[in-house]
Amino acid sequence: MVMETVRVLQLLLLTCCTSAPPAAAESGNYLVTAPHPSVLEIGTNFTATCMIINTAEVTADDLYWNLSQATVPKEQYTKINTTALNVTIRVSGEKDEWLFCFCKKVSPNVFLNPGKFMHGVSLQKGYRPRKPENLSCIALQEETFISPKITCSWVAAGRQTKVVVTNFTLILKVINDVVTVNVTTEGTSASVVLPIFPNFMELEIWVEAKNKLGSIRSERLRRESGYFVKTNPPANIQIISEKSFPTSLLINWKPPIMNQYVGLTYEIRFCQNGSHDWAYVPHVDTARDIQSFRLQNIRPDTVYVTQVRCKNYREGFGYWSDWSRNATERTPEDLPKGKPDLWKIDSESDVGGRGVQFICKDPVLSNGRILRFDMKVQGQKDKVKNGSWESFPVNRSDLSSSTFLKDVLLDDKRSLKVFVTAVNSVGRSAQASLFIPEKAHELAPVRELRGGVHGGQMWLQWKPPNTKAVTEYVVQWVGGDGMDWQRENRSTTHTVIKGDLEKFVCYTVSVYPIYSGWAGQAASVEAFLEQSAPDEGPTVRLSNRKPGRNEAELVWTEIPQSKRRGFITNYTIFYESRGGLHSVTVPSNTTSFTLKSLTGNTNYDTWISASTIAGSTQGPHHSFNTLKYAPGEIELIVVGASLGFLIVVVMTMVICISKKETIKKNFWPQIPNPGESTIGYWSPDYPLKAETPKENCLSGISVLDVDMSDGKMFDEDKSSLPLKKDKYLSEEHSSGIGGSSCMSSPRQSVSDSDEGGDLADTTASTVQYSSVVASNGYKGQTPSSQPQAAIFSRSESTQPLLDCEENPDTLVQEGGGRHQRFLRRPAESDPAHFNQLLEMEQQEVLEPLDFCPLEEDSELTRADEQSADWLPTAPASSYVPQLGGYRQQ
Repeated sequence: MVMETVRVLQLLLLTCCTSAPPAAAESGNYLVTAPHPSVLEIGTNFTATCMIINTAEVTADDLYWNLSQATVPKEQYTKINTTALNVTIRVSGEKDEWLFCFCKKVSPNVFLNPGKFMHGVSLQKGYRPRKPENLSCIALQEETFISPKITCSWVAAGRQTKVVVTNFTLILKVINDVVTVNVTTEGTSASVVLPIFPNFMELEIWVEAKNKLGSIRSERLRRESGYFVKTNPPANIQIISEKSFPTSLLINWKPPIMNQYVGLTYEIRFCQNGSHDWAYVPHVDTARDIQSFRLQNIRPDTVYVTQVRCKNYREGFGYWSDWSRNATERTPEDLPKGKPDLWKIDSESDVGGRGVQFICKDPVLSNGRILRFDMKVQGQKDKVKNGSWESFPVNRSDLSSSTFLKDVLLDDKRSLKVFVTAVNSVGRSAQASLFIPEKAHELAPVRELRGGVHGGQMWLQWKPPNTKAVTEYVVQWVGGDGMDWQRENRSTTHTVIKGDLEKFVCYTVSVYPIYSGWAGQAASVEAFLEQSAPDEGPTVRLSNRKPGRNEAELVWTEIPQSKRRGFITNYTIFYESRGGLHSVTVPSNTTSFTLKSLTGNTNYDTWISASTIAGSTQGPHHSFNTLKYAPGEIELIVVGASLGFLIVVVMTMVICISKKETIKKNFWPQIPNPGESTIGYWSPDYPLKAETPKENCLSGISVLDVDMSDGKMFDEDKSSLPLKKDKYLSEEHSSGIGGSSCMSSPRQSVSDSDEGGDLADTTASTVQYSSVVASNGYKGQTPSSQPQAAIFSRSESTQPLLDCEENPDTLVQEGGGRHQRFLRRPAESDPAHFNQLLEMEQQEVLEPLDFCPLEEDSELTRADEQSADWLPTAPASSYVPQLGGYRQQ
C-alpha cells in the first residue's frame, strides 16, 4: 500500500513537471528537476526528481546527483523510467546547499553542451517552531495606581536559522470585556497596553510562535489581574529606640498604595550594622494592613539596620516589592551580660622573676560602652585577703579590642589571683578571675600541638594533658604588631583561629590549658596563614678572616622576621668567576659557610638566595679576591729556599774539602820550577821522541846532549847548523824564551821551519826555555863516535818570565857574560879544572835561575827564541847548567 502511494505521488509530480517546464524547454535545457521547496526542515528526508526532456540522446542510466560537490551514493537513487531518476537525501546542517542533477558525457553533444545537461534544487534549511515556555507577566505601580501596561516574557524553545526566523505574537484577552490585544516580536519579551488596568478582572494571556515551517501556541495563562501586580516598597520607614526597652526597637511605615486597589501584606528583616546575616520576622507576625512593628529580643547598645517590603495579601498572588531603604538605629544600653575576658602576657624581667602583663576584653554582651575595668590583685600568701580595687579607664581611640590593665613583677615562689569587672553607664558586669601559680608548681601543658593552614584558615590540633581537671583552653597568637586570643571549651582538641590574620606574617600560636581559673604552661608553634618569597635576600660578606688562596669564609645575617614572609627552607650560595657560575645549598639554620676549591689570585662575585616554599629572593652581591699565595706559603717558600741554599753551601763545602787537591790542581795549578825541569833533545833533522818525566822532575824541561869533544868554540860551529837564520828569528824582539808575559800571541818556533813539521808548541801560556848546543861533548864527556849535528834544547814552563826577560836592555852585559861562560869551556884533558867548574855550576843550580837574554845580534839567542818542543826528559840528577836551560849529564 505504501509503495503504491509513493508511486502515485511520483506520477503526479512527473505530470506537473512535464506541464510546468516550458521555461526550461525554451532555454534549451535537456534536464529539469522538481520540486523546488522554499525551505526544508532540518532532520527530515527530501526526495527530488530529475527528468530528461527534448532529447533521446541520454537515458536515466546516464544521470547522477551531486550534493555540495559530492556525488550522492547510488543506493539513494530510484529509477522511475528511462527518462526520470529520483534521489532521497537527509536534510542536515544549517548551511544552505545545492542539489544538482548531472549527465555523464556519453556523446559529443553532451561534452560540448554541459550546461544543457544539468539542473539543480536550492536547499534552504530551518527548524520548525517549538512551543514557548515559562510565560510570566507583570504590572508595575505608577504613582498611586497600577500601570495599564503589562509586560510579559517567555522562553523560546528550539533553535532558529538566519533564513528561517521565528516570530512571536503576545496575545492578551480580558475575560467578560471582549478586549484582545497582541504584539509581534522576534525577541522573547513584549508589552501590551490596555486602556486602563482591569482591577479585580480576569485575564487570559498566551504566545504564538510562527515561521515558514509552521506555528505553535504556548500554554494559556489565566489569572485575576491582581496576580500580575508589583507595588512600590513601603515609604517613610522610621525606627524608634526606647530607653526603657533596651532589647527592642519600634518600626513605623506607610503603605505604597491604597487598599481599594490592592490589599497588602508585609515582610521585615534586620541585622546588626556591618553584617549581612539578615534575620526575618515570621509572616504570621505581620498581619494584613499593619503599618508598625516592634522588634524584640535584640541586643542592647547595638546598631541595627531594618528593611520592609510588601505584596498582594492573597496567597500566591502578586510579586514582592523591592526592599525599602535602610533604616538604622541603636538600641539602648543595658547591664553587661557575661564576664570580661581577662588574660595575661608573660615576659622575662631584667631584675629577675616573672613579668606578667594583664589585659582584658569587653564582655561578649557588654550591652553598652565599657567605661572602665575594676581590677583587684591578691597574693595567695598575703595576710590581707581582700585587696583594694583599682580602676583602669578604657580608651577606645585605638582599634584594639583589648585594654591593657597592669604590669606585675611576680616572684618565682609567689602565686597570684586577679579579679576584674567591666563597668558601663548602666552598671557592673560579673567578675572574671585568673590565677597564676608558683613557677615550681606550674600545671601541665597540652601535648603534641600541631598547626597548619587549610581552606584559607589556620587550624590547631592537640592532645589534652594527662588530667581531667581542664575546664577550658585559651588559644593565643602573636604576630607582627598585635596579639589576640580566643577561648575553647574543655572538650575541644582542634580549632580554627577566628581572628583576622594577615598573610605573609609569622604567628606564634600558643595553647594554654586552664584548670578552674589556674593557667597552665603553654605549648607553642609557629605558622603562616600564607607564605611568599622573602621581601629581601641575606646580605653576605666575608668573615673577619681574610680570604685564603683556595677558600673563603662567608657570613650573613638572618632576614628580619617581618620580611621573611614564610619559613626559610634553605639558603643557596652563588659565586661566579671567569671559570663559571657555581652554587651551594645550605640548611636554613646556617649563617656561615666556607667556600673551598677556589682559584688563587681570582676575583669572585657572590650572593645568597633565601628560599621559602613559595619562592626565593636574592640578596646584594659582594666581591672579593683570593690570595695569590696561601697564608704561610711565602714563609714556607723562603724557608725552603734558605734550607736548600744552606744544604747546597754545606754540600759545596764538603765537596771542596773532599776534593781539595783536585780543585787546587784545576783552579790553582802548580807552576813548574825550572830548576827541576827535564831536558829533552831535539834536532831539526831527527824526529822527537817523548820521554816520560819522573815524579821529582820539573815537567816541560828537556836537555839536548851536545858533542863538544873537539874543544872548539861554539861560535866556530855555527856554520854547521842546518837552520837558517831567517827561519829562527821572531818578527819581534824576543827574550830568548818561547813567549813573553806581555804578549798574547804565540811566537814562531823552530818547529815552523821546513824541517820542524807539526811538533812546535806555540801556546802563549807556556814559557819556553831554549838553547842551542854544539854537537861535541861537554866538560870531559865522551862524545859519540858518530858526528852529531847541532841540537836545540828547550824547556817549557808556566813560570812567568823573569825581570831580566821583560827588560832585556838592562841585562845585555850580564847576558853576555853568561854567554861567554857557557861558550868557553876548559879542555877535557884538564880534570881538575873540570871538576872545579862542575862544582860551581852545581852550586848555581841551587840558586834561582836568572835567565837573561843574549845580545840581539847573537846567533845563539836567535836560535834559542826559535827553539822547538821539548825532547824526552832525563832524571833530575843528571841536569847541569847549559846555555838557556839545562842539559843532561
